Amino acid sequence: MSLILLSFIACDEDFATLKSDIINEENATNFDILAEQYDIITYTEALGPVQTNNLGLSTLGTYDDAYGRTTSSFLTQVNASPYEPSFGEGVSIDSVVLRIPYFSRATDIDEDGNITYEIDSIIGTNKIKLRLFESSYFIRDFDPTGDFNDSQDYYSNKSASNSESISIAALESKELNFIPNLNPEQNKHISLDADGNTEISEDGFTLTKIEGVGEEATTVVTRESPGLRIKLDTTFWRDKIIEKEGDAVLSSQNNFTEYFRGLYFKAETVNDKGSLMLLNTASASSSIIIYYTSLTASTTDDASATEQNTFTLTFTPNRINFMDNDFTTTIEDGNSETGDSRLYLKGGEGALARIKLFNGDDIDEDDNTFNSFETFKNEFVETDEDGNFVKSKRLVNEANLVFYVDQDAIHTPSNMQDDEPNRIYLYEIENKAPLVDFDLDITNSSLPSFSKFNHLGPLQRVDDEPDGNGIKYKINITEHINDLIVRDSTNVELGLVVSLNVNLEETLLQRKVLSIEDTDLTAPTSSILSPRGTILHGNNTEDENKKVYLEIYYTEPNN
Repeated sequence: MSLILLSFIACDEDFATLKSDIINEENATNFDILAEQYDIITYTEALGPVQTNNLGLSTLGTYDDAYGRTTSSFLTQVNASPYEPSFGEGVSIDSVVLRIPYFSRATDIDEDGNITYEIDSIIGTNKIKLRLFESSYFIRDFDPTGDFNDSQDYYSNKSASNSESISIAALESKELNFIPNLNPEQNKHISLDADGNTEISEDGFTLTKIEGVGEEATTVVTRESPGLRIKLDTTFWRDKIIEKEGDAVLSSQNNFTEYFRGLYFKAETVNDKGSLMLLNTASASSSIIIYYTSLTASTTDDASATEQNTFTLTFTPNRINFMDNDFTTTIEDGNSETGDSRLYLKGGEGALARIKLFNGDDIDEDDNTFNSFETFKNEFVETDEDGNFVKSKRLVNEANLVFYVDQDAIHTPSNMQDDEPNRIYLYEIENKAPLVDFDLDITNSSLPSFSKFNHLGPLQRVDDEPDGNGIKYKINITEHINDLIVRDSTNVELGLVVSLNVNLEETLLQRKVLSIEDTDLTAPTSSILSPRGTILHGNNTEDENKKVYLEIYYTEPNN
């Protein structure tokens, strides 16, 4: 059991003071507590288009930061419920409602039942202009050019491969109309303002229905969590769905998918400002519901009696996100031999950083000289003639990678301070897997902000303020280093990306990057979903105080 206490004096100090009740300055006669810094090579790798089909979540809107602007849209198939519907006689559509809830949680409820919400995964509060189109592009399940049962990949640049693109004309085959909100102050059950723009709000929706007449009227209230809630013009949906009762196009999912190929969601700025939303479009709560009235069965004596029903369309099974980058900061591949002065991390179709510990060296067959990694390993362990571990010379107590934010580069007038990514994710590039420290981190929480906290340290900010300028990230890789020196693991190259939700990396496979040079390159899902970016000091920065480094605290016998 380790009783060592780490006392971190200040953010810019290089090392902590290591003490314990057993080992301290007065009684440390058998062991020395020491610390060393090691240089590492870090460089940027710009990403091409990234695979974005069926991410589980969808992004929609615009995002501005020091890199420029990213505009996100998505295409989705629709699934009907039920198939082979019987709408009845005398059908009249009451309304057609598009509903996509935000990620939110209730924080309070008053005595009248009004709920206060806190929304998550919405960047910005500016209005957006939402447009909805029927798409004529057919989303394939399988790749016709691949092996049997190879699934079809789709990419962020509106393509299915280097040779097949998706045309805007197909995506925007037919625009669907929204019903205007002529009285936003009264009609709080939809998201549109009087100009037809979509408002971003933490307020939920209050739905009312009047029953009875005069003083006997009663109001039935239904409450919904915050999100997109828009009424659609009914004409298209009558022609597309209701009038097709009994037709084969409504008989099965295959027939329906060929008939109604999908919907394309597109967001535009309002007065050149926008917001970006992360939407759980795979949820059953995300849907288009047709509310309609039809005559009741003939069992009633009242020939004019009616009943209300619904027909639901969900956004499954396939969805594709598209990302259009208009960057003012050019991202180029860095120098893999000497490293870079700056590391450019950008989510989506952006960039990652590659990291070489100990110059990227591994154990070689030259027994006469030691390379950088062999020299390091020899300082910490004793091995036999075959290079196998025999015993430790030094005990690694803690190992961290420390990355400083280039505050001058990242804090531009167009980039608000709270837009800096709070989390970054470190992984093995070749194995496409997290480090062993990720799996051993017990700070596992359903809340991404508080998950994997010991390994993937969150952004340290000025004065610890939530909206303070970013100072540095500290990534704990103690077990990874122990694997290298004690368990003879290979010194593999590491990757570093921004992360929207570190929990996603436990269950989701990485996604392909469309590249002719490196067809095996992938990117973590949590990075693809994030629009955020940051700029870090690299190993060749001109500011020696902000240079990236590996720090190792260790215990050594005092001989």
